[in-house]
Amino acid sequence: METSIKETYLQAFKGKFTSTMRWSQLDEFWCLLRAQADDGWYVYAVGEAPPQQPVTKSQLLKFIDEIDALLHREHDEDYCGIVYIDNQQHPEYIKIFDPNNLGVTCGFSEKPPLPGWVLSRIKPVELESALYPTKNRQRWWQKIFK
Repeated sequence: METSIKETYLQAFKGKFTSTMRWSQLDEFWCLLRAQADDGWYVYAVGEAPPQQPVTKSQLLKFIDEIDALLHREHDEDYCGIVYIDNQQHPEYIKIFDPNNLGVTCGFSEKPPLPGWVLSRIKPVELESALYPTKNRQRWWQKIFK
């Protein structure tokens, strides 16, 4: 059976990630990503409509510069710990958490916060509705037997 783009994207989202715990690790990673940059990346601002096309190499490089500046400016900690990468040497999926909406990014939560931005080689799907569908069906079901 063929896997849908949605299933592929969500499987990647739920996959194994490592964090750049130190700012120096993030700096090294950005250098690696810049060196590997091409036109095949989707840049998704979670909460906005998912992009339909990947960005150009120049757009990706601009995003890296801008997000790096934002993270350094707004995450006033000695450690980074808010950028998660599926493969440090050959990344395909990167989660970047918003410093102003961290909640429980590690550990357990029934509804952990979504990242602020996702960089991926896979065309994105709208994460909130895909991961946390509305309770309309549950409410409908409960009304039947009241």
